Amino acid sequence: MMIRIRSRDGLERVSIDNPRATVAVLKSAIESQLRVPVQAQILSANQNLLLAKTQADLTFFTDMIDPNTGLASLNIAHGSIVYLAYEGERTVAGPAFHPSGSFGKKMTMDDLIAKQMRITRQENPHCELVSFDRDAANAFQHYVNDSLAFAVKRGGFMYGTVSEEGKVEVDFIYELPQQGTEENLILLRDPDEEKLVEAIALGLGMRKVGFIFTQTVSQDKKDYTMSNSEVLQAVELQAEGDLKEWVTAVVKLEVNEDGVAAVHFEAFQMTDMCVRLFKEGWFERDVQEEIDPKLSRMKKEVVVGGKDTKDVDNDFFLVVVKIADHQGPLSSTFPIENRNSPVMMRALKTHLDRTKNLTFVKRISDFHLLLLLARFLDVNADVPALAGCVLAQATVPEGYQLLIESLASAS
Repeated sequence: MMIRIRSRDGLERVSIDNPRATVAVLKSAIESQLRVPVQAQILSANQNLLLAKTQADLTFFTDMIDPNTGLASLNIAHGSIVYLAYEGERTVAGPAFHPSGSFGKKMTMDDLIAKQMRITRQENPHCELVSFDRDAANAFQHYVNDSLAFAVKRGGFMYGTVSEEGKVEVDFIYELPQQGTEENLILLRDPDEEKLVEAIALGLGMRKVGFIFTQTVSQDKKDYTMSNSEVLQAVELQAEGDLKEWVTAVVKLEVNEDGVAAVHFEAFQMTDMCVRLFKEGWFERDVQEEIDPKLSRMKKEVVVGGKDTKDVDNDFFLVVVKIADHQGPLSSTFPIENRNSPVMMRALKTHLDRTKNLTFVKRISDFHLLLLLARFLDVNADVPALAGCVLAQATVPEGYQLLIESLASAS
């Protein structure tokens, strides 16, 4: 069987002949096939192993510490991912050297630049941690799980705050107009609507902090963290966002060997090198289907691991970001924009009727409700002012209250 091994060096594979193998057999296979000594290996089925920064952190990962434990008892089977941490350096076979082709060869300026473009791993993200508002995250994942069944892709922009320490808090998700398929996510961006969103965020003291998207069930069977088209979309949006703490979140449905499915969130930053390559136009945009989706193709050769290549493993462009959750200042109970059914004004009346026991400002403390109201307000003055009331949880001026109640009663 084939086991996928993810370490600081990316995703690699080892082959094991015995399906009833133990942890010791797997470690021996890693030593012989990946050249990591058994005594240096720490294995775990928990991806957080790769986030451990000290020896003390590593001691918490004990699920694969017993060499006699059978892999099957750990739900590790053909195609499973096991996480590997190790001390020291690896000895990896390098490329064959052919001196006859390298002497006397004329090189253009582009050739010289390409020789200097070395793709290496970025160890640390600029974002210390990303924390998701529970209601916002649940509203997003429930829709893709219950309504879309993870059959087509879905995405949105994340808004929130960034602390001086580099912690990102996501407090709402704006689901822009889009067309999702099994493999692609086409964003049909509406500049006018995005101006309303930015005005609301301004009033709330927030900003755009990242991009969230789902992978489909069919992608769960494929051998990559993010596909080349996903990397290209993510880096384009990160470059546009122009925020060093910008986060890309991936939501997927993972099915274990017993057929039990669970929604899983992962967070990444695209590396500084990835952003640079994108801004300088190195990425090949029109990639043919026969190219392995786990590889991003460059227009010119770059140096990866001492080898010249045009195809770069996507994992070189990703830096893992820690995830947490929190209860933010907004609710997410109002119908959400740009889904299968348009949000009608009667939803406003229903929402206000359902929340009569709350203060008026609390009743409108929902981004999706504010977005509906923003269509009837001045984007430069009224929208930030109303959002500012929500931020401060202050009394809503009578004029705004009367307008909102009249809009609701007219539906």
